[in-house]
Amino acid sequence: MIRLIVVGLLIVSGCSPALQIKKQVLKSEESLHDHIGFYVTLLHSDKPLININGAKYFIPASNTKIVTLYTSARLLGDSVSALKYTQRNDSLFFQGMGDPSFLYSAAFNNNRAYYFLKNFPGKLFFNASNFDTEPLGPGWAWDDYNDDYSAERSSLPVYGNLISIKKKPGNVFDFQPKRFASDFQLSSESHDKEEIIRSVDSNQLIHYDSKKKNNLWSIPFRSSRDLTADLLSDTLHRSVEEIDFFPAGKYNVLKSVPVDSVYKVMMVESDNFIAEQLLLQCALTLSDTLNPEIAIRYAVKNFLTDLPDQLQWVDGSGLSRFNLFTPRSIVALWKKLMTVVPQERLFQLLPVGGKRGTLKNGYKAEVPYLYGKTGSLSNNHCVSGFLITKKKRVLVFSLMHNNFIVPGNAVRKQMQVILEKMRDRY
Repeated sequence: MIRLIVVGLLIVSGCSPALQIKKQVLKSEESLHDHIGFYVTLLHSDKPLININGAKYFIPASNTKIVTLYTSARLLGDSVSALKYTQRNDSLFFQGMGDPSFLYSAAFNNNRAYYFLKNFPGKLFFNASNFDTEPLGPGWAWDDYNDDYSAERSSLPVYGNLISIKKKPGNVFDFQPKRFASDFQLSSESHDKEEIIRSVDSNQLIHYDSKKKNNLWSIPFRSSRDLTADLLSDTLHRSVEEIDFFPAGKYNVLKSVPVDSVYKVMMVESDNFIAEQLLLQCALTLSDTLNPEIAIRYAVKNFLTDLPDQLQWVDGSGLSRFNLFTPRSIVALWKKLMTVVPQERLFQLLPVGGKRGTLKNGYKAEVPYLYGKTGSLSNNHCVSGFLITKKKRVLVFSLMHNNFIVPGNAVRKQMQVILEKMRDRY
């Protein structure tokens, strides 16, 4: 009798969803020749349903934005801060506060700071001494500098710190900001595809023709205090002088857009620039300096001590390969985030499987079941968030693939198979 019971238990356990899914994950790891971490719990339970390398460290890529969102939600209040300013006689002295939405027309319709500066009746003086960090983050790939996902950080970004270029019939090029038209030249060389490449060390732009045509480009520009003042002058159609001091004494803060409008673009579109600027904003709530390390150190010490494993966290966006998180700490982050941002609000800020953002092309179903965040770098892809099963259970999960050399689509297909099984069997 005892033997029959034991055999029966083995048969039941052998058919359990957890064991079947674990086998699927290990089979996937073997076929893809990569490293996989998978950690799943129920929303209101700390006991893992599945734990495969849950305590091992992986490169999170844009899953880093989860902790940026959590830190921002704890520090920033309900609105983004645009300008710190004070008036002396007929002059306005102002500093940027890292607001990513200023003239970032690709993502926002926000003209509050623009009209505030444009309509001030006196002189305008811009100071950027509160910016004390590098324009690019630690561990970023240097050769990404020409790609729109690698825009530089700055105290008062203009147009998302991007140059938008449109090619019209007759080989005519339009620039926004127009200021960069003078840095543009045509090359006699041709490339495999038509492209515009910015110099590494300057804003010189060179166009290379090709049979494979293109007509739109979005390229980060090299930022500087002088350039910011020039761009403001061109945009506002009035003089803005860059100075090296900000007057001591009382000052005011001009607010910008609601934070959720910024959070949504960061998470849904996985906007790296916004993530980096939000950490600068967080730093200003703790100090008078725009430096992301201030915000990271404070959050690690004051908000994140209860995570299962300490984060190695160096930037806001996840562009750095120096970031290292464990799957079980990512799950814990999602749960902590939901204590600050309730589910109904949070789900409005996230990509949705088959419907929105970076999850739009996968995880499709008649009723959406996946709300979360992707993260991708070369040879790495992660998905984490909330999975709603057919039994209406809410699972919190982190599925991380690192160091694969197969095409990314093959990895994503395997991940979808695994998560669909979680949906169907729990």
